[in-house]
Amino acid sequence: MDRLEAMTLLREAVDRGSLSAASRALRVPVPTLSRKITDLERRLGTKLLVRTTRSLTLTDAGIAYLAAARRILDEVDSAEREAAGEFFEPKGELVLTAPIQFGRLHVLPVVADFLDQFPQIDIRLVLSDRNVHLVDDHVDMAVRIGRLPDSAMVATRIGTMRIVAAASPVLLARHGVPRAPEDLRDLPAVAVDGPMPEANWRFRPSGQAASIDVPLKPRLSVTTTETAVDAAVRGVGIVRLLHYQVVEAVEAGRLQLVLEGFEPEPAPVHLVHASRGQMPLKLRRFLDVAAPALRERLARLSRPEDKA
Repeated sequence: MDRLEAMTLLREAVDRGSLSAASRALRVPVPTLSRKITDLERRLGTKLLVRTTRSLTLTDAGIAYLAAARRILDEVDSAEREAAGEFFEPKGELVLTAPIQFGRLHVLPVVADFLDQFPQIDIRLVLSDRNVHLVDDHVDMAVRIGRLPDSAMVATRIGTMRIVAAASPVLLARHGVPRAPEDLRDLPAVAVDGPMPEANWRFRPSGQAASIDVPLKPRLSVTTTETAVDAAVRGVGIVRLLHYQVVEAVEAGRLQLVLEGFEPEPAPVHLVHASRGQMPLKLRRFLDVAAPALRERLARLSRPEDKA
């Protein structure tokens, strides 16, 4: 039997939580995957997995074996990439992920310029507003907006992003321009109904440490930031989003920034990659190109001339 293949199948089954999920990810039929893991258990003379209709649980022997298998697979992966020249020549496929709108507006132009410079590197750009798991989903680098949890990942800070409130001139003419966060209680709001919806909008007076929380009672809740901006442009209500998400509408005069003196602390922006020994040259080259390019783009967004 192919023990490396069996180790890979076991790892994927455990990481994805089921044989069917691993089957889809690896494009291996479930019966084949199950049989090869059973063959591995038979060869080892011990049970590695306890399988039920709803879950997979590692036995004590399985926990120890999988930990060793991970180390072996990582070393094999590193050896293969080194043999292919990834550590000595910038070539191969690079998988990147970023939030959808930020990726389209800011990461894609950097990627296009990078591809012109490095003809032997191909890029797969995964745009998603959920945080893709770098190791499990085999992603080389991610753009993360917001505070990072403690992890073994390596993060390169490239700037910050303002958190802004904006409304259409028509809405402001009808209700008046808010001068303080408390004034928002008299304005209709548009909210983005994401995985962690906000119950309050938090503001902080300039130069002060204390924050102000305003209860959010939206007239309209939507599932994408683009739709929230469209609704705000139509005068449905005020929105609070990341600056890059509204800047085009603000520059076109369709939205107006309000309460700029009460904006909360800007969200940090990082390029994040897994820390697994020596960095492939293709990743090193992309970081060298992308970090300063994205840093300049973020700096332009925060300059006074870009504010409404």
